[in-house]
Amino acid sequence: MHANQISQAMVPLESLIEKAMTGDEVSFNQLVNLWYKRIYNYALKQCSHNDVAADITQRTFIAVFKNLKKLKDVGSFKPWIYRIATNFCHQEGRKISNSKTVPFTVTQNDEGDTRINEEGEAEGIYFNPEMSYQQKELEKILFGCLQELPKDQRSVIIMKEYEGMKFREIAETLDTSENTIKTWLYRGLKLLKQQLEEKNITKDTLSYEL
Repeated sequence: MHANQISQAMVPLESLIEKAMTGDEVSFNQLVNLWYKRIYNYALKQCSHNDVAADITQRTFIAVFKNLKKLKDVGSFKPWIYRIATNFCHQEGRKISNSKTVPFTVTQNDEGDTRINEEGEAEGIYFNPEMSYQQKELEKILFGCLQELPKDQRSVIIMKEYEGMKFREIAETLDTSENTIKTWLYRGLKLLKQQLEEKNITKDTLSYEL
């Protein structure tokens, strides 16, 4: 582990956010380092375009930088940053809504693609570099089907099933009730399952619980 990673891990997330809110550039850069990959992965699942996901991520952190001082509750940072990213994802979705869904592609670093939690710790590998060609093709189909869902249902599925967010956090992110979030999740998963079954793909084939 590099020295800067050690120093970041020693700083609680809330303290890091509070320092960044005062205009401390070092703290803000550390905050970006902790959250960049997570927001990028989220945007990539939303839009399935590597370039668009990178653009959304950049725009998200520009917005965070401009508006962080307005954040009233440090504890709401997570749903707040996801709300910003989601709004940009939906904007891009409207731009390409009339085009066909492109094959989902994944960029990898040398160590594989990992989910990063708020403390900057890896929570598990999303796409292992040794994953078989067949599994990659199945994932392309899965994410292609996700693109066909209504935007709110797609967002809820990604936040809950891939980002591990709580219903309360998702409700705050999308500015609606938890019951509505649960309804969107149920309907989205049902529709996703139907789409996959039409392609003769089951949860056992995908290794996902639908």
